[in-house]
Amino acid sequence: MRTQVAIIGGGPSGLMLSQLLNRAGVETVVLERQTRDYVLARIRAGVLEQGCVDLLRRMGCGERMEREGIIHEGTKLATVNGMFRVDFKARVGETVMVYGQTEVTHDLYAAQDAIGATIIDEAQNVALHDVTTDSPYVTWEKDGCSHRLDCLYIAGCDGFHGISRQSIPAEKRTEYERVYPFGWLGVLSRTAPAADELIYANHPRGFALASMRNPKLSRYYIQVSLSDKVEDWSDQAFWDELRRRLPAAVAESMETGPSIEKSIAPLRSFVTEPLRWGRLFLVGDAAHIVPPTGAKGLNLAASDVHYLYEALQAALTGDVGALDLYSERALKRIWGAMRFSWWMTSILHRFPGQSDFDQKIQEAELYQLETLETAQAAMARNYTGLPY
Repeated sequence: MRTQVAIIGGGPSGLMLSQLLNRAGVETVVLERQTRDYVLARIRAGVLEQGCVDLLRRMGCGERMEREGIIHEGTKLATVNGMFRVDFKARVGETVMVYGQTEVTHDLYAAQDAIGATIIDEAQNVALHDVTTDSPYVTWEKDGCSHRLDCLYIAGCDGFHGISRQSIPAEKRTEYERVYPFGWLGVLSRTAPAADELIYANHPRGFALASMRNPKLSRYYIQVSLSDKVEDWSDQAFWDELRRRLPAAVAESMETGPSIEKSIAPLRSFVTEPLRWGRLFLVGDAAHIVPPTGAKGLNLAASDVHYLYEALQAALTGDVGALDLYSERALKRIWGAMRFSWWMTSILHRFPGQSDFDQKIQEAELYQLETLETAQAAMARNYTGLPY
């Protein structure tokens, strides 16, 4: 079996890249370890930067997003001293789109099926070979049979635990990591959102976030200890704690109900460099992880896809030098988003051993954000997305 670009991983980044390349006449094969149903059942982020929205439109995947997505022109932040709003539209002339990653993945699969793209699910024991030569290839097993795919290039879109990054020798990559000493307990419920925009809350008891997927589906989070388990938190205990951390007016009017999904996610900042090893290129979570506080995970994957698509398209039409620029271009934006996500995490969460002084410093930081237009402009530019 032969193709031009082998894509490892059938999540959003792999599907985005396949969609763009196929529409440009470049052949791809996507190898996904899980079933499609499994991929579509994953609950992930729901805030899309303007650049990601534009990219989805460009690849022909924006129709349902335009119809069902919710445009947000700002966001709210709260402390024990009150709540204020940062107006993205007023500060930088940009907005974000609330549209769940699960929905994006549905749309990408539908678009791939419509153009007849090759997606192989349940590909087990995937291995990458000869990636530093002119003839790389990929092997895998399915239904008890071994398979081989010869290609020109390989895109590693298979996430933090995938094989792609591990295929780069450890001595040839540098990894930067910060693991945060807490997690997010998230609940999805068929309830009306608590507010018309997201609310990020700093509270002495810990961080909270009130977000949404659509007008009848809400997503809420509270900061919890890494030792906590989902079973430790009944629905009632979750709602009670969430209400303690949100502003009183919001908590009193908030609709609650049975959870339809509940999970705890650890938080980390992670980057590996470089993003290229021979003819292998890392994309999305295979290359970097950000804490969800800044809503950057899927959005960073989209910008990686943009840069790699441009580089591959140029290389396949004769400009192979364009591939040398991919890692550098993508990493500049990655580190910008990494800084913003770290900053949001640091000012909104309660850290172990945090003193009353530390709490007051966080509140002072948020007060500056409330009162200084320059601070709001910086946050709005980063939240809505740094330019590609």
